[in-house]
Amino acid sequence: MLVNRASTVVLTLLVTALLCAGVTKLSIESDYRIFFSEDNPQLNTFNQLQETYTKSDNLLIMLLPKSGEVFNQETLLAIYQLTELSWQIPYSRRVDSLTNFQHTYAVEDELIVEDLVSQPLGNSAEELAAIAEVAVNEPELLGRLISADMSAAAVNVTLELPLIEPLKEPKEVIAASNTMLAALRASHPDIDFHISGVIPLNDAFSSHALKDIKTLLPLMLLVIALCLWLLLRSLMLVITTIVLVLLAIVAALGLSGWLGFNINSVSIMAPTIIITVAVADAVHLLVGMKQFMAKGMGKYEAIQESLRINFWPICLTSVTTAIGFFALNFSDSPPFRELGTIVAFGAIIAFFLSVTLLPVIASAVSAGPAAAMGGFNVPMKTVAEFVIRNYKLLFCCLMALVVFAALQTRNIELSDVLIDYFDESTEIRHDSDRIVEKLTGVYSHNYSFTAPAKKKVTDPEFLQQLDAFDSWLQQQPEVMHVSLITQTLKRLNKNLHQDRTDYYRLPESSDQAAQYLLLYELSLPYGIDLTNHVDLDKTSAKVGVNIDTLNSREINEFEKRSQLWLHENTPLLDSVGAGPATMFAQISKRNVASMLRGTLVALLLVSLVLIVALKSFKLGLISMIPNIAPALVGFGVWAILHGVVGLATSVVAAVTLGIVVDDTIHFLSKYQRARNEANLSPQDAIRYAFDTVGVALVVNTVVLVLGFLVLTFSHFALNAEMGLLTAITIAAALLLDFLLLPPLLLLIDRPASQSE
Repeated sequence: MLVNRASTVVLTLLVTALLCAGVTKLSIESDYRIFFSEDNPQLNTFNQLQETYTKSDNLLIMLLPKSGEVFNQETLLAIYQLTELSWQIPYSRRVDSLTNFQHTYAVEDELIVEDLVSQPLGNSAEELAAIAEVAVNEPELLGRLISADMSAAAVNVTLELPLIEPLKEPKEVIAASNTMLAALRASHPDIDFHISGVIPLNDAFSSHALKDIKTLLPLMLLVIALCLWLLLRSLMLVITTIVLVLLAIVAALGLSGWLGFNINSVSIMAPTIIITVAVADAVHLLVGMKQFMAKGMGKYEAIQESLRINFWPICLTSVTTAIGFFALNFSDSPPFRELGTIVAFGAIIAFFLSVTLLPVIASAVSAGPAAAMGGFNVPMKTVAEFVIRNYKLLFCCLMALVVFAALQTRNIELSDVLIDYFDESTEIRHDSDRIVEKLTGVYSHNYSFTAPAKKKVTDPEFLQQLDAFDSWLQQQPEVMHVSLITQTLKRLNKNLHQDRTDYYRLPESSDQAAQYLLLYELSLPYGIDLTNHVDLDKTSAKVGVNIDTLNSREINEFEKRSQLWLHENTPLLDSVGAGPATMFAQISKRNVASMLRGTLVALLLVSLVLIVALKSFKLGLISMIPNIAPALVGFGVWAILHGVVGLATSVVAAVTLGIVVDDTIHFLSKYQRARNEANLSPQDAIRYAFDTVGVALVVNTVVLVLGFLVLTFSHFALNAEMGLLTAITIAAALLLDFLLLPPLLLLIDRPASQSE
């Protein structure tokens, strides 16, 4: 590489520029549906619901008067104004609120359908009391648009985005909503407004992805620059490394653009991870160079020697890192598959840049004082002697630690809480928690039931079973609101029988029910219809359920209980629940199983690569222990600290496998070089390994741990939790490679160890 420096630089930069050009093809995805594959059964069920009925993409805006009373002139005026203004939000298709609820009553034989609050001002105390009486006794309102204690109300805006510009459209909605709410807050200072729903959730995914890359990436670069300066004491080498890292990031992102990927709230982590991988390659070469310079070599000869002894280990670590991240393609969630692919390519690109550009530039710039590394090797010699003296005790203690940690993993719960993907400081989390606390659940769990063949949803037996399911749902502790067509039919039946309460029941015949629905639909205003309850052909009925904030295990248990009840009590009703929270609950469970398979495949491939590369079946098998153990220790610590593994943390074993194996490779390669080339004893070979690679491993681990700890500053919990668990696992890997791997070598390399 150093002989043809000019051609090496030109060719490398040309290839890198070609890759970087793909960045222009990238865009940011904001839809939560990207977490699911096209063949995901829960997504397909949900999409069928969206196509059959009114879409559930929504804004839910809660009004919380400081007086604690909804039924007064000011609050009703605010609800009325918010309802009217919400029709002007881009892509708004339907607006439901307390004021425009279609209140029905009969005058003799005529059915009257009108807004519950047609005039928000000028109502007498008696009229306000009458409105309140209707609202709190109406199943379609109570627990959804009005709270039981009448202290909170909501306006629900249903939207239908064309998805021509998936990133721009939700932001248009949010911008219009914020403008509208700013005006309402100014005119109604005694009312608090809180917003949640599918559209704000989608926007939060993309906005936090952008925020992370703007804040975390510069922070990570700053941390790395500081670490490198403390290690190398050369500003030019620090700048060189940072430039190389940035090239690797842009090239990897460009390649992902050429492959048709987009950036999302998970793959946005790729630049931060690539930084750590690229820096690890550079550190090994530069630390080696500085160490050889400290021993009296010239800079040119030092970089050549460092490249000679580190080329093969860095190549191996890049391959095994790529294998580990490619294992993420076993994930059931596309964003994690894309993250794995981007970082895997980033690792390979970083390797080529490290062995082409880095040596050329490092040989041409100031390397700083040659003795800058000298003091770092003293602790490594101390550690080496400590390990050699106490290798049997260390082996027993460390293996006991690994076994103890592995046992702790039995206590881990596989669970996710969708809204908890955002921490409590975020607006979407704060507003959603407040809405659940005061009014209704932000999770929807919906069913679609098809009437028997050649019959409509007005079939009496079908309606009776729907009503029975409604009654059962209302008794479940997780359920905060249920909405379905039987509630409307019972109200209409009561209205058309002089509003007698004993007629608040389902119509007796299919014809009667059909007539009620026709009469009601003809009286409904524009934008308000029954497609949120029944399909256009009146052959299928939707049951909409708002549930409390549950974790994935609780959602799955609720669905299992629902299916059991339906099977035993309603033979005409056959459907599975669907909704965003339900989809995430299922994918968390599926992802754990798929990532376990992926990690096992990656482990086998990595072990095979090491056996071939080291030309030693024995060393290849030995390497499996320090490669598997860090994940066991990491998850064991996680079980004690947190106890829950979700969608993000389920991929950590595969992610860390590709990273922690780097330490093992570098240590084993130096050990093997000392044994084969210098014919050293196992003890001296271990001393040599600590002396030549110990400092680099410590520095790499510090950089990697700090890099992943930077992710914990993300307000997006998927990134923060993955970053913390990965940092714990990488730290455990260094501990095990220093204190467990050498004892293993001394115990297994019996002929040599017995000759001491």
